[in-house]
Amino acid sequence: MMKVFIADDESIILEGLKHIIDWPELGFSICGEANNGEDALNNILELNPDLVLLDIRMPKLQGTEIVQLAREHGFKGHFVILSGFSDFKYAQTAIRYGVEFYLTKPIDDEELYRAVNTVKENILKEHMHADTMNQFREKAKYTILRDVLLNTGDVSNIDLGEINLSAAVYQVVIYENYNRDTFNLIYDFADLLKVTNQGNNSFEHIKIHEKDIILLKGAFSLSHFRDFLRHYDKSPQKSSPLDSLFIAYGREVGRVEDIHRSYEDALCLMNRRFFCEQNQHAIGYEQLPGFDDRVYEINARETNEYCKLLCSYIQSYNRRKIADTLFALEKNLYYAKTDISNIKLFLTDIYLQIKENINHIYSTVDIPFPTNSWVINLIDGKYYLYEIIFFFSVQFEMIINAIGNFSRESVLDDIVYYINHNYRDNIKLETIAPLFGYNSSYLGKIFNKKVGESFNSYIDHVRINHSKELLLQKNLKVYEISELVGYKNVDYFHKKFKKYLGESPAEFRKRNNAP
Repeated sequence: MMKVFIADDESIILEGLKHIIDWPELGFSICGEANNGEDALNNILELNPDLVLLDIRMPKLQGTEIVQLAREHGFKGHFVILSGFSDFKYAQTAIRYGVEFYLTKPIDDEELYRAVNTVKENILKEHMHADTMNQFREKAKYTILRDVLLNTGDVSNIDLGEINLSAAVYQVVIYENYNRDTFNLIYDFADLLKVTNQGNNSFEHIKIHEKDIILLKGAFSLSHFRDFLRHYDKSPQKSSPLDSLFIAYGREVGRVEDIHRSYEDALCLMNRRFFCEQNQHAIGYEQLPGFDDRVYEINARETNEYCKLLCSYIQSYNRRKIADTLFALEKNLYYAKTDISNIKLFLTDIYLQIKENINHIYSTVDIPFPTNSWVINLIDGKYYLYEIIFFFSVQFEMIINAIGNFSRESVLDDIVYYINHNYRDNIKLETIAPLFGYNSSYLGKIFNKKVGESFNSYIDHVRINHSKELLLQKNLKVYEISELVGYKNVDYFHKKFKKYLGESPAEFRKRNNAP
């Protein structure tokens, strides 16, 4: 329904105008009425009717004054002036302000009907034109927005304010289902960010290559987005909105010409979702490696090296080294200069080479390896690197169990290795034993039996041997050497040194002609 407002200072005429025409039949509803010019103007500006029937002579404000002031305040509706005067000057003034009909009283029913019907047709044409223009405007805006994101067009001559793209700061967000097997995810970002997006003032939504893209505009919406991320953190609550979403966001930029950089960040991050941690729902430009950082190259030599290392650790039952190697592999691949499909092929080659080598070495052992085709399909179908690394860990444990490691004494070699590389720390038997799956009392006994001295004595020997090397250097003082080898108290270091070597650190240095 279109809206009509009626204003006349004579109550009889006012009531007559309300009933002289079947307004609903013509598609109008009466939205208000007034009997003086001041009330008429206020109601017109508040109610914004499509049509105003207006008496030209009213208290407080004349009809022509009402038309003039309404136009100055941006009112775009239609006016039909009703007047007891046929003076051409009144009509001329009214027409100058866009009044379409100037009807003299007494009002002829048919004349008024024709005037209102003509206005109705004009209003409908305006609506059709406005709808058409809005469609063209939206299409043009979509094209411009797409060009801005993809950096495929010149926007220097475009009035950004007219298409509501003008802002002090911008940021691009791309989102998709967290579970990639789920479809038709629909979320209103205005609700998620707790912002009002009337007229797309806070953000724009566009799809490019089947990806949902949000362009945040202005400090207000960017601030709410940061609050949104902080609220959910890395692991959102189950059934919360972010629990179903995966979000990648680019850098903040201050110019429309740089929006494509934020989009490229977000797109690159979305394509690198493969490297995310378990339950990670958002990844930002801060986590994007720079071009210079991406220096790791995967090739046949790297494949052979990882295969050799992992085969050796599997055969020596060295689970710690297996875990360290897989961690290093995962870290290197994060900086690989290649795409995800090549990384998956690289990992597949490593596994299949390990399988071939182990089968060759232990040809008489029945190892329950999966088929090559199953492995290839499994790795290719994984969404995340951590899933493939976990598969490797499970498979290597299966191999260790299959080829047999029942003595457990070989783990002492790992403990000795650990001590030799961590002697500077406050190493205690009670803290080391659980790391290697032992009770501290039992580990102390087998360590003494295997190494030939107690755990603490061995650590002292390692520290004293390293201190001897440092004492032969020129620039280090004794108290500095004491701290470097793990003794926080220099007097205690003196005592231990003299116990094992029969002389003080200073005497040792002097005897060996060290400065």
